[in-house]
This record gives sequence, C-alpha cells and structure tokens, in this order.
Amino acid sequence: MTSKNSSDWKSSIAGYRNYLELERGLSKNSIAAYTRDINQFVEYIESEKAISRPGLITMACIEDFMGSLFDRDLARNSQARMLSGIRSYCKYLRMEGMLTGDPVELVESPRPQRKLPDVLSVSEIGQIISGVDLSRREGVRNRAMLEVLYSCGLRVTELCELRLSQVDVIDRVIQVIGKGDKERVVPIGISALNAIDDYLSEYRSQIIPMKGNDDVLFLGRQGRGLSRQMAFTMLRRAAINSGVRKTISPHTFRHSFATHLVEAGADLRAVQQMLGHAQIATTEIYTHLDRRFLREQIIQFHPRSGESTPVKTTTTSTREA
Repeated sequence: MTSKNSSDWKSSIAGYRNYLELERGLSKNSIAAYTRDINQFVEYIESEKAISRPGLITMACIEDFMGSLFDRDLARNSQARMLSGIRSYCKYLRMEGMLTGDPVELVESPRPQRKLPDVLSVSEIGQIISGVDLSRREGVRNRAMLEVLYSCGLRVTELCELRLSQVDVIDRVIQVIGKGDKERVVPIGISALNAIDDYLSEYRSQIIPMKGNDDVLFLGRQGRGLSRQMAFTMLRRAAINSGVRKTISPHTFRHSFATHLVEAGADLRAVQQMLGHAQIATTEIYTHLDRRFLREQIIQFHPRSGESTPVKTTTTSTREA
C-alpha cells in the first residue's frame, strides 16, 4: 500500500488545486497561476535534483530553484510570487502528511520591486472616453464600459463579469465579485449610470442574450459576455482615437481611479475597500504616487522651487578655507 509520504507529484498537485479552490476559495485565474508555478518548480527539482516525490523536498533544492530564476534574470516580483506559491504548496503537503518539517521557512524571499503604476490625468481619461467611436453600433456599450472602469476602479475581469442585478441605481452602488469570490460594494457615479442607461436602451435592448447570459451587463453582438481581450482591444482603439500617447490598459484606469481619490484626500482605508485589496500595504503604493504628484506640482508651479537652479554644495576645500 502506498503511504501518503510517497504520493506522486501528479496526485499531490491535483490535491493542491482542490485545496486552493475549496479551502482557499481562489479564482480560476489564481489557481491556474499557482499551478503553473508549482509545475515549473517540480519540473526543475525532478530533472536537476532528482527529487522523486513531494516528501523529499528540501530547503537546498528550493534555494537552487530560486537561484535558477535569478540566473534567468526573472523579475524580482515574479521570483517572490514563485516562492510564495512554493510556500503555499509545502503548507498543503504538511497538512496532508506528505511532508515533514518546513523546507521554505528559512528561504529568503526576494524583495519585490515597487514599481509605480502608470496613471492618466483626469483630462486624459476624458479624452479617451471621448475617443470611443459612437458611429459604430457597439460604441455606446464601449463608452459605458470605460465610464464604469474609471467610476468604480474595477479589474477587467470584474467589469466583464458584472451583472445587471448587481447595479443598484437607487443607492448608486454596484456589487462586485472580486478575487477569490470576495464581494464588495462600490459607489458608482452619475456619468457612469447615465452611460449604462444609454447602453441599455440603445444597444443591449436590441441583443438577444445567449443561454446563461441574461443577467450579464455588457454583451457582444452574439449575446455573449465579453472576454478580457475584447475589453483590452476596445480600450486601445479608444486611446488611439483620442491621441493620448501612453501605454494604456484597463488596469491603467483602475490605477488612475485610486490615484485621483488619494490626491483629493480620500481615506486610504476607504480606497482599499473600493479596490478590494486584502492588505492595506497594496493600497499604500498610491500614497507614493500622491507624493510624486505633489512634488511635480511644486516643480511646475512654485516660483522658487529652484528646479532650474543648481543645488549649492559645500565642498571640503571650501569648509577648510
């Protein structure tokens, strides 16, 4: 009889997937990302370290794998994500009795690079929304999608999966199902609500939803919900038409939503809740953006900012003289 400790990789990864879905409640995209990383880890330690089963995972083989990622010049954020996945996988193995000890405990995690996200100004947001081609039949839908993106700070998946029944016109809020099927309530502005109303009367009322799509808010011509890629393509077209020369994605609208709120003095906890961030530290990046914005304003508008004047330095020789 095969013991738990000698379970093969295939069955342990299948069990891990079930654990992520049923016990952790992660989304399909997150589960796929975790599984992809673990498969890469297992492939490496099987081929390079001859580790034949989960119970033989050691700290040394994990460190060797992380070293191989560094040698490939993989971004530090990606390295940190990989190690996080391995830590989660090993935790599952210990829970199931397939692994004794914690081989990840003392492995140092790469410090993630905190890259400030690209942000659009309020006028650029307006330009892009105005750049939607309303002569096309789906133009009124595309404009409504952009209005909702900016008004509510949604992730692109959340936008594509938004339901009619989740839009509360009376209280001016929408119910969002975010990562890990976590629900949150987000206020929605008048401009976005008006755009939705135009879309419903001018476009969606002419579409016959396919089975299972009756409650989906944004539909394509065939009556199906839109894919993430379709949302990306729609936004890029609007950006090109607007003349805004920046790298723009749906996430840029989300970053801009958060940044504009912080710049205007919104409470960081409220912004965290609206964005659906599990940790306040994730939201705090927008305080860095705000400081950068404030510095740019000083440089641009203050008469004695001194940006064009060289900074005086007192050299050793001057002090000695």
